[in-house]
Amino acid sequence: MMRLQFVSPLCLGLLIGAVACAEEPAPVVSASSTDTSQDLPLKALRTFADVFGRIKEDYVEEVKDKLLIENAIRGMLSGLDPHSSYVDGEEYRELQVGTSGEFGGLGIEVGLEDGFVKVIAPIDDTPAQRAGLQAGDMIIRIDDKPVKGLSLNEAVQLMRGKPGTQIRLGILRGTDDKPFEVVIERAVIQVASVKSRMLEPGFGYVRLTHFQAHTTDDMLKAIDQLKKASGGRLKGLVLDLRNNPGGVLNGAIGVSDAFLTNGLIVYTEGRVKNSQMRFKAGPDDVLDGAPIVVLVNSGSASASEIVAGALQDHRRAIVMGTQTFGKGSVQTIVPIDEDSALKLTTARYYTPSGRSIQANGIVPDITLERGEFKPLTDPDPGSLKESNLVRHLNGQAPATDKPAEPEPLPLAVEDFQLSEALNVLKGLNILGAAVKP
Repeated sequence: MMRLQFVSPLCLGLLIGAVACAEEPAPVVSASSTDTSQDLPLKALRTFADVFGRIKEDYVEEVKDKLLIENAIRGMLSGLDPHSSYVDGEEYRELQVGTSGEFGGLGIEVGLEDGFVKVIAPIDDTPAQRAGLQAGDMIIRIDDKPVKGLSLNEAVQLMRGKPGTQIRLGILRGTDDKPFEVVIERAVIQVASVKSRMLEPGFGYVRLTHFQAHTTDDMLKAIDQLKKASGGRLKGLVLDLRNNPGGVLNGAIGVSDAFLTNGLIVYTEGRVKNSQMRFKAGPDDVLDGAPIVVLVNSGSASASEIVAGALQDHRRAIVMGTQTFGKGSVQTIVPIDEDSALKLTTARYYTPSGRSIQANGIVPDITLERGEFKPLTDPDPGSLKESNLVRHLNGQAPATDKPAEPEPLPLAVEDFQLSEALNVLKGLNILGAAVKP
């Protein structure tokens, strides 16, 4: 049997309204490696046949053989790990949707944990993010239906719907004892995978919301624009991978390669030969050695972890934030017939130094929890200024008809982690300038 390997690292769960994985297929020419010479567990197979026959004869309603067999296959795969599954014709066709960057739904990446649907990451500029959903939230109710006992596919089907329709989600967050309800309006999700801006003169910011087929090219264009705005060269770059759930493997390889000049980016290991892959970097660094800070959190998964791990191992970037999700396995699509396939975990991802991403994630070089910065609105009572002195001279301000414009809020108020990343970049830039001959 020919097999089709999906080498993308995404497959965290399901993009609601899009189905499971935005992955890029790579055909594998070898035949199935199943060893048929081993003795089959005949006693267990007899038990299976007995159960099958008993259901056919005694179940309260008549059940078709095809449905029973499909359910048996689903159960067999779901017992392996959260990412192996049986894919029917409709799901198989929708596997490609995420790479296009446009789909219908809520804009949320989910998985299954302890019988509940867990939010892996809300996608930027989507209904889920605007409604305030956060990585780690547990969805316990969908409209009036409890989630407990549902499969991930069943829960996803309940959350899908036509754009413009509303859905009510019961959410349990962190250590809160009391759940709360969020009402979200479904929409057509259009994901821009790359966003960029200047933080300060010479210091750029690039956010990757998702890894799609064109993410590397879009990122290179964004960096080129930032360099032009800085006179041809950047002093440093913040690469924001927070709440980036992953995507196509080629996107992660391309982004890592843009900043590395040699060596491994990532490699995979599995039981079969064609699951063992190695990806290496080319000679060019788009930033010419300028320092990089990579921001990550628990919503950074899969392809995001490949990039963070590669840049960290090569000491090309400082990784800041909180420990990442830990999704480091490869799923292979094995067609059964024209209408169905298996999605089977066949390998694990490893960083260049040999660290397994699976269930471990990437531990930041600098741990920085999500925080909030509030500037003082009242002056320091202990401070003394010229205007406080008796008989001080009045300053002569130039006459103007324009009202004074309010000062913009500091970056720390907008995003405390990003502000700290910029401070680290400035320090690295100063240090680099100091040690140059």
